[in-house]
Amino acid sequence: MGKVENDFISKQKTIKSTRHKKQSAYNIKAVDLFCGAGGLTLGLEKSGIGVSLGIDIDPACEYPFEANNKARFLLKSVEDVSKQELEDAFDGAKIRLLAGCAPCQPFSSYSHGKSDDSDERWNLLMQFGRMVRETKPDLVTMENVPMLARQDIFIKFVKNLEADGFHVSFKIVNCADYGVAQQRNRLVLLASRFGPIELIEPTTPKERHKTVRSVISKLARIDAGEKFTQDRLHQSSQLSDLNLKRIRLSKPGGTWRDWPEELVADCHKRESGKTYPSVYGRMEWDEPAPTMTTQFYGFGNGRFGHPDQDRAISLREGAIIQSFPKSYKFAKPSQPINRRTVGRLIGNAVPVKLGLAIGKSFIKHLDGLTEPANTAV
Repeated sequence: MGKVENDFISKQKTIKSTRHKKQSAYNIKAVDLFCGAGGLTLGLEKSGIGVSLGIDIDPACEYPFEANNKARFLLKSVEDVSKQELEDAFDGAKIRLLAGCAPCQPFSSYSHGKSDDSDERWNLLMQFGRMVRETKPDLVTMENVPMLARQDIFIKFVKNLEADGFHVSFKIVNCADYGVAQQRNRLVLLASRFGPIELIEPTTPKERHKTVRSVISKLARIDAGEKFTQDRLHQSSQLSDLNLKRIRLSKPGGTWRDWPEELVADCHKRESGKTYPSVYGRMEWDEPAPTMTTQFYGFGNGRFGHPDQDRAISLREGAIIQSFPKSYKFAKPSQPINRRTVGRLIGNAVPVKLGLAIGKSFIKHLDGLTEPANTAV
């Protein structure tokens, strides 16, 4: 019997001997690839899984990732990350988890089909696969846009995991079903060498979905272009006189079709523009928010108008809708807030509560292991 098989059996015994203890007894260490501002990392930590390293090519991620989480940040392209760097991050772990969310632009509906197989960003998913092959983690998770599930590159990724000894499951979920106050459909993949694994059942039935009111109604009132003195992330974009007229005539859940003709943008009067009714819309108090994009702070970028204040939602409100804690820091106190940068970090993040559900799924999976899994790897 080889070293790999012996290591695997040893891990099985460790799991069975600790399954009735607290979660941290499993001694799972995770590495978060494409970690962004730390939404997935924070969710995993809240579930009891320790994250030792986050990796991202965006320098703006470093401060929020390290200021709010226990993990170290590595500023590096995943294409340049070595096996040894990951081995060092996993050092001392009994169970290894490799996690990540490759940038979704090539697979997103927002790309309108402009990306093709030549887009270099498609290679990022294959780099994820390379790291799996090189470091032989015990667990793997990936979160991305639903359209990725139909792509050949994803099908190949799954087949490679299975060929390497993983049990793989994936499904498209609505984040609102896991306590996130927005309608956000995401593809979640889970893989384990120990046996079959599934994402936990929804924690929040539809009748108990978090609403916009339940998460942001108690924040201080601010005007368009104003910043709340006690929380500089609670700031909203300035509105032009024309957009101020528009938002004052906008109904929660309504569209620009509710406006008088003179306020409707020329592009929406054309046939091609009539398919975008949610642009310049207000959110509804008693429904989950729409999907937070990287430009949620702009009134004209989607249904991002505040339900009853004449402004777009603030950066803080967007972060809370993404289920970040109200105290989450996105910029150094000594530096001004760059709205475009912070908006990108928030919009691109894995919602924290979805990360928590992923972490809980791994813990439940390990708790349920009672029979030795196939040790072929």
